[in-house]
Amino acid sequence: MNRELHVVGFQVGRETYAVPITSLHEIVRVPEITAVPDAPDYLEGVINLRGKIVSVIDLRKRFGEKQVTLGKQNRILVVEHGGKLTGLIVDSASEVLKIPAADVDPAPAVFQEGGGLNCVTGLGKVRGRLVVLLDMGKLLAPLSLKAKADKVGDPTGARAASAG
Repeated sequence: MNRELHVVGFQVGRETYAVPITSLHEIVRVPEITAVPDAPDYLEGVINLRGKIVSVIDLRKRFGEKQVTLGKQNRILVVEHGGKLTGLIVDSASEVLKIPAADVDPAPAVFQEGGGLNCVTGLGKVRGRLVVLLDMGKLLAPLSLKAKADKVGDPTGARAASAG
């Protein structure tokens, strides 16, 4: 049996990333975003999506892009994780990709070291280019870790990380 990974590809900067299609709720144009006080810089705020309040993360800021300006191509990928909807601002949403399991390599060890983002689950090879596969749980986890750390008065998040 030849397994395929079904993902939604999108651009952030020059790179192509992908999330499992099963986690995608919808793709929308960037509406007016309401800012939230005391949020991390990559948390743009919240939007009202047909009566549901959805927090919006700017993946460009999350990934450390220096030049971040909204344009007509920008989209919000509304993803569902843990029963909650979250919006991810990307430069453009490209396509649904079917990647054969044989064309997916595990994330290099360098991504797992140093306490960085480590939300990369693997690298898919599609038509001569690499697609970075993201783990939604790890991508969105720092938001909950920061919230836990703030509640216990630990700005480093160390206690929240060890408790969770």
